[in-house]
Amino acid sequence: MTDLRYLPDADDVTEFEATVTETGDDYVVLDGTYFYPGGGGQPADRGTLSWSGGEAVVVDARKNHGDVRHYVDAADGDLPAEGTTVTGRIDAERRDRLTRLHTAQHVLSRVVLDEFGAATVGNGLTVDGGWVEFEGADLGDDQVATVERLTNAAIERDLPVQKVERPRSAVEEVVPDGRAQIDAIPDFVDPMRVVEIDDFDVCPCGGTHVDRLGEVGTVRITDRSRSDGVERLAFDVA
Repeated sequence: MTDLRYLPDADDVTEFEATVTETGDDYVVLDGTYFYPGGGGQPADRGTLSWSGGEAVVVDARKNHGDVRHYVDAADGDLPAEGTTVTGRIDAERRDRLTRLHTAQHVLSRVVLDEFGAATVGNGLTVDGGWVEFEGADLGDDQVATVERLTNAAIERDLPVQKVERPRSAVEEVVPDGRAQIDAIPDFVDPMRVVEIDDFDVCPCGGTHVDRLGEVGTVRITDRSRSDGVERLAFDVA
C-alpha cells in the first residue's frame, strides 16, 4: 500500500525519495508518494522520477486498490526495478496553481451557500481555471458580482487554512447541509481529512490547499451558465 505522504498537511512538499515496490509496463508504484493522485475535482500531479541511470516523466497518477500508480513516459523505455530508490520531483508551478484554485473553490462554495443557500453539487479544476455547480441558486449579474466581491473579501482576511484528520462523526456535526456531499463518501473513510479555514469554513477534502488564504490571490468569475436547474460558475485566480 502506498503511503500518501502529503496527508494530512504536507501538501507543500514537491521533492522526495521513495522505494519502488512494483513496476508495470507503463507505471511505477512507490512505498510512499507526495504526488497527488487526482480526486475531488483536482487533477493528478505531474513531474519526474529519477534514479541511478534513468529518469521518467510522470504523466499521471491514480489510486489502484490502495496503491498509487505513477504512469510514466521513460525516454529509453527502461523503468526502475523493485527495490530501487527514486527521487520524485513534482511540477511545483502546476501544483501551486491547482492548490490556489482548489482553496478558491472552497471559499467560493461557502460564500454561495451562506449568501444564497445554494448547495455545491459538483466542481472541477484544470490549470486554466475551475468551475463549481450549485443547486438552489439562480444568479444574475448582480448576484455574481456579489459572489466575486465576497469571495475576495474573505481571501483578503488571510485566514489560516488547516488540513487535519477528524473523526467522521465530528465532521458530520460541523459541516452544514449543502456544503459537502458527505453521504457519498464511503462509510469506511474514518477519520476524515478536512480543510478548515479558521472560523469561515470546514469541509472534508483530500486535495491540496494553501496554508493561508492570502496565498490564493484574486478570484475572478469568468463565466456562468445554467442547465436543468444547476448553476455553473467558472472562475480563475491571479
